[in-house]
Amino acid sequence: MVLGVGNILLQDEGLGVRALVHLSAHYSLPAEVTVVDGGALGLNLLPLIEDTDALLIIDAIAADQEPGSILRLEGEDISSALALKMSMHQVGLRELLAVSDLRQTLPSRLVLWGMQPASIGWGLELTPPVAAGLDGLVEEVVEELRSWGVKAQPRLAATVR
Repeated sequence: MVLGVGNILLQDEGLGVRALVHLSAHYSLPAEVTVVDGGALGLNLLPLIEDTDALLIIDAIAADQEPGSILRLEGEDISSALALKMSMHQVGLRELLAVSDLRQTLPSRLVLWGMQPASIGWGLELTPPVAAGLDGLVEEVVEELRSWGVKAQPRLAATVR
């Protein structure tokens, strides 16, 4: 499963959802890969992640880096990164993973890809440094999926007549 999370009304906070849209627009994934726009749903996502053995999350990550810096986390590093909450949805994401762990349904493969946000203020667009890094982030996500054996195929550009 590829899970994009975030609030698209708060600029870079919506990175996970925006990256998921970008991924779906540029790559075709096999039917066994579920792509989920988790928005800010938090614990409501529990039934979805309990049925997967590999979970790749895309989200904005507050890591005291330069805005637009691409980050990859796994294991305990994910929980530590989510302890620095940027918004209410991250409380839900941290709780989601904790409850799944307590229920012993946490996916055996769990990775979080994201970027350091520049701003999470009101706005519908990603900030310039995060928007500029979107292609690179999606490429990293695709490479991760390929390392898991997922055949991510580039979509062909539409022909102009």
